[in-house]
Amino acid sequence: MKHEGPILEFILQSCRQGKAEGQRKLYELFYSYGMSVCLRYANNREEAQEILNDGFYKVFTKIDQYDPAYPFRQWLRVILIHAGVDYHRRYKRLHQAQEELEAAAHIGAPSLQLDQLAYEDVLAAVQLLPPAYRLVFNLYVVEGYMHHEIAEKLGISTGTSKSNLSKARKFLQQKLGQEYLAQLK
Repeated sequence: MKHEGPILEFILQSCRQGKAEGQRKLYELFYSYGMSVCLRYANNREEAQEILNDGFYKVFTKIDQYDPAYPFRQWLRVILIHAGVDYHRRYKRLHQAQEELEAAAHIGAPSLQLDQLAYEDVLAAVQLLPPAYRLVFNLYVVEGYMHHEIAEKLGISTGTSKSNLSKARKFLQQKLGQEYLAQLK
């Protein structure tokens, strides 16, 4: 569904004026899209909801910084990604997660064809990743950030970013491989 156009501009203008009705409409219009982004950075729907709400708070307080020359959806996505990273900085200690990552490092990876798995299966497996793995995986694989950019965003070394991605991939291959094999039985 395409949301760009005069209706969206009217809603955004209402938000710029601080009108609650405009904010509610914008939230409702982009709720599903926002949740799809936030779920990739959360352990569960409740965390995703919190990230989404934090992101929309930023949207409403920084709406004057939005440049209408660019798609709103793209601007919102960037804000939601930052909200996900900020959430994990605030509530998850990356140093403790690093210990979890080391504990999971020994996992092997069976061969698997991902096109045979449902999106929900993949999303559920990503949500099982330790927080530091999940952040790096999403930022690199889904959002397309480079390792040096991820390292800068998360305050880690480039090598740690690469290592976390490798371990995340092994974890996902192992987890999704088990689910795939269970479906064959």
